Amino acid sequence: MNLFLEALAWIFAPEQWSGAASIGTAVGVHLAYTAVSVVIAALIAVPLGWLIGHTGRGREIAVVISGAARAVPSFGLLILLVLLFGVLNRPEASVVTFVLLAIPSILAGAYAGVEAVDRAVRDSGRAMGMTEWQVLWRIEVPLGLPLLVAGLRSATLQVVATVTIAAYVALGGLGQYIIAGIPLRRYDMVLGGALLIIALALLLDLLFAVLQRVAVPRGLRAGRAARDTRRTTSAPTAPPTTDRTPVPS
Repeated sequence: MNLFLEALAWIFAPEQWSGAASIGTAVGVHLAYTAVSVVIAALIAVPLGWLIGHTGRGREIAVVISGAARAVPSFGLLILLVLLFGVLNRPEASVVTFVLLAIPSILAGAYAGVEAVDRAVRDSGRAMGMTEWQVLWRIEVPLGLPLLVAGLRSATLQVVATVTIAAYVALGGLGQYIIAGIPLRRYDMVLGGALLIIALALLLDLLFAVLQRVAVPRGLRAGRAARDTRRTTSAPTAPPTTDRTPVPS
């Protein structure tokens, strides 16, 4: 308990919020690496996932690649790419690492969202004269958006956690407090850095949870609400009980 209080005292100390090595700067660096990596991964994975989900081709390959990428240890991949790119190109190596880790979740969310659309709905669009592009963009993408946001949510949380190790190659972020505090035995700093990373991850998770809810089309939300209302009103009620206790004579 004392260590927890010391960590909170370290976080809210005025000197931690001023200067080039302030917590605000570290949060900005952490968010910058996360945002850049997720955006690049989305630009690669979302169109590919939509194509796989719409055509049904290459799904097995995508599943295998996604599973293999998730099994790669992030720390080992970061060190390998830093050695391959060179010490002077550490930011580029780190971003490539984070992008490779974010792609599987986004790819899975993109093609799973399109695949989950009812075939009858697609056929109805084609019967109305829609082209394949219109079916994809007007039917499959809006209906599959919640699963895509779920994939982005999972990828973002994974990248936020992984950006922590970027401090090991001197790239800053919130992980620098953990890396610097361990050899100094500043456990208040170590725990404080961990708490900041947890708080940032929870905040981003909450944001994506709201976006995932908003991404559900209004028609589907109205349909679900109507079904829930019908279930509530049609639920059987227990018959009234009568007291049949005999009255003593």
